[in-house]
Amino acid sequence: MEKILTIQDISCVGQCSLTVALPVISAFGIETCILPSAVLSTHTGGFKGYTFRDLTDDFPSVIGHWKKEGIRFDGFYTGYIGNPKQIDYILQIFDELSKDGAKTTVDPAMADYGKLYSGFDENFVEEMKRLIAKADYALPNITESAFLTGTEYRETHHTKEYIEKLCVGIKELGAKNVVLKGVNFKDGEIGVATYDGNELSFHTHERIDKNMHGTGDVYASCFVGATANGAELKEASAVAANLTLSAIRKTLPDKNHWYGVKFEKIIPEIVEFTENRKR
Repeated sequence: MEKILTIQDISCVGQCSLTVALPVISAFGIETCILPSAVLSTHTGGFKGYTFRDLTDDFPSVIGHWKKEGIRFDGFYTGYIGNPKQIDYILQIFDELSKDGAKTTVDPAMADYGKLYSGFDENFVEEMKRLIAKADYALPNITESAFLTGTEYRETHHTKEYIEKLCVGIKELGAKNVVLKGVNFKDGEIGVATYDGNELSFHTHERIDKNMHGTGDVYASCFVGATANGAELKEASAVAANLTLSAIRKTLPDKNHWYGVKFEKIIPEIVEFTENRKR
């Protein structure tokens, strides 16, 4: 059984970050270890007055203990990092706690809809580039890619040339493979682009016109689980997209469930995928 470490926040209510990553990746049959970057009472989208506890000061002692115990990981997945000071520690983890052949997935989780998240600035963007440089798989959305590459942000009706420019820009930062989320060529459609340095590919599906929190975390967790089960870049990106769409569809009937998607309802689909991979 592979052992993957995911580093991101715990939003105690809201179906995002670690409360998504831990159960979803585990459902793929992967031992999932966690290093919380912060603890929030809720996520920051739509809730007011949430609490935030920065856990940066705990990183050195956690890393030190793992080193003493000889703990190593087969892969890493980073999400929301609330403090740029944590990036040095994360890079240390990559260098010192990796098994041979360990793969790193970086979701830059810092911006959407043309804006940086609250509390982030251009300095954070520069720090995030250091993580992207170590990524076997970089999973930015359109906004994050625009910030990371210094490219004009376009929300919809993208051209292939625009998407290619973003993907090439992320690849030039050092990422081995790029999965660009939120690609939109025409009304009623959304998808992802994948780029490995040679081939640019697309996977598109129906666009559901409703903003739902945590879908990026569901996508990234499913992508990590799929790749850990041997799926290659294009297959993993499509599997993650289809599972995320399924979670959205299963949430839509509940009009009061605005703060996340009911990823729990796709767990059987994840288990089925994993079992099929073993056959």
